[in-house]
Amino acid sequence: MHGKYLLSSLVTAGLALGACSSIEDPTLRGAARGAAIGGAGGAAVGVVAPDIGIGEGAAVGALGGAAVGAITADKRKYYRDRDGNRYYIDRDGRRVYVR
Repeated sequence: MHGKYLLSSLVTAGLALGACSSIEDPTLRGAARGAAIGGAGGAAVGVVAPDIGIGEGAAVGALGGAAVGAITADKRKYYRDRDGNRYYIDRDGRRVYVR
């Protein structure tokens, strides 16, 4: 029985993470990604812990994950050059390439 709940929470988290890629605002994207990961982790804890329900664990995990994701979100805007390399513009107007 618990396996079905865990599997459904992981599928839901995967769908939420897929939807995060279409969000333009980096803070909202970080919050949504954190909520999806936290919700899946909380549901997993709800399956294992006897005093915490699966829904309660998922709700607490999603809330905590959204808060952490919003705080730690990368707020840079990334671009791609003609060779496909990712970079952002620093305060001095220079390109900073990232992996």
